[in-house]
Amino acid sequence: MMRMHLLAGAMAVVPFVASGQTASSQYGSDPELPDPQRGLLPSMAVPRPAAWGDDLPTVPEGYTIAPIATDLMIPRQLLVLPNGDILVAEGSGGGAPVLRPKDLIAGFIKSLGKSSVKGGNRLTLLRDGDGDGTYESQGIFAEGLNAPYGLALIDDAIYVANQDAVVRFDYSDGQTEASGEPVTLTELPSEINHHWTKSMTASADGRTLYVGIGSNSNITERGIEVEEDRAMIWEIDVETGAHRPYATGLRNPTALTIQPETGQLWAVVNERDEIGPGLVPDYLTAVQEGGFYGWPYSYWGQIVDPRAQPQDPDMVASAIEPDYALGAHVAALGVAFSTPAMGPEFSDGVFVGEHGSWNRSDPVGYRVVFVPFADGRPSGDPIDVVSGFLLDEGNARGRPVGVAVDPRGALLVADDLSNTIWRVTPPQSQAAAAVPDDQPSP
Repeated sequence: MMRMHLLAGAMAVVPFVASGQTASSQYGSDPELPDPQRGLLPSMAVPRPAAWGDDLPTVPEGYTIAPIATDLMIPRQLLVLPNGDILVAEGSGGGAPVLRPKDLIAGFIKSLGKSSVKGGNRLTLLRDGDGDGTYESQGIFAEGLNAPYGLALIDDAIYVANQDAVVRFDYSDGQTEASGEPVTLTELPSEINHHWTKSMTASADGRTLYVGIGSNSNITERGIEVEEDRAMIWEIDVETGAHRPYATGLRNPTALTIQPETGQLWAVVNERDEIGPGLVPDYLTAVQEGGFYGWPYSYWGQIVDPRAQPQDPDMVASAIEPDYALGAHVAALGVAFSTPAMGPEFSDGVFVGEHGSWNRSDPVGYRVVFVPFADGRPSGDPIDVVSGFLLDEGNARGRPVGVAVDPRGALLVADDLSNTIWRVTPPQSQAAAAVPDDQPSP
């Protein structure tokens, strides 16, 4: 009975407010950060799932969007293979025990905004055999995985970051099914798994895998000892499986990618909760080898979070300020560098999939944005590229996760609420002018 009273009270905490995104001052390299706000419960409003019907997400004028795969089982991250096939990681993990009544409440409220479909624990392969933009083949490449999330291809191997290990499948060009059982490269921290998603990308030279491992708590409420090897990015040797911390203090690095021109590692990171709707901004950043990014002791560089005890002034002093604020609680889960084939407005920068907030009365996220770059760095406010997921009536028709750009100049978006892969294509004249001669037009 007490549980039901708590849940009923939580549902009455804040009414749903029509969707609006955070102010532009919350974006960029120098965001305006409000003072922390503490309360018994954070503001909570989760849009309920709604069907698309005949509608489609909104894209910029001249661009088109279409579903290329439906009826998936919680699609997360995407990998475009050399022949144009698309691998989709499907799954759902976690299951950390509840510590406090507010955890029970938050868990219940978050569950209201999720798909009722069970995670597939598999990889699905999509194929467009004739290059017309319609993926007529949708089959299972591998199954029996453990909440797969991050994906990478190096030479003749596909690497999958399950929630408990990085595993390897042999791969040859055009293969549609795994030829054998996966081989474990290295185990990953998986005890408790408050943040279960293990993001991954490969270095430009193919010698290293980078794996993002989220914290086991919001702000060490489970104790600092359970955070060993967490809230960091591992560097894993592909030949031996040996690993070391590459960067630390990243609360939940949910997606990783390599900048094509420089080989630089970039990440999107989900920051901490429970200090107000305007704190702390999720962010996009180039990841410095050996760098410390603040969690749990500080945020946005050296702003101390007194909830983390005992404090460590030396670590705070060394904390690096991220490159670009995406806004608080947008839940960035996907990142991919663009190509000129996406059109002049989107030729230089990154696409970011924003899964959407649950812990603020005015929901944010629920869209894919483009962060423009200049001279290799973020420059300017984010631009909406795919929106319309969020309805004013308090419902959501989709929640973006992984994003990818294929060589033909199409943006791919995994949507784990409607269990769909969306494909966004630029005007034909722009795409055809930018596609290499050895690639079919979109």
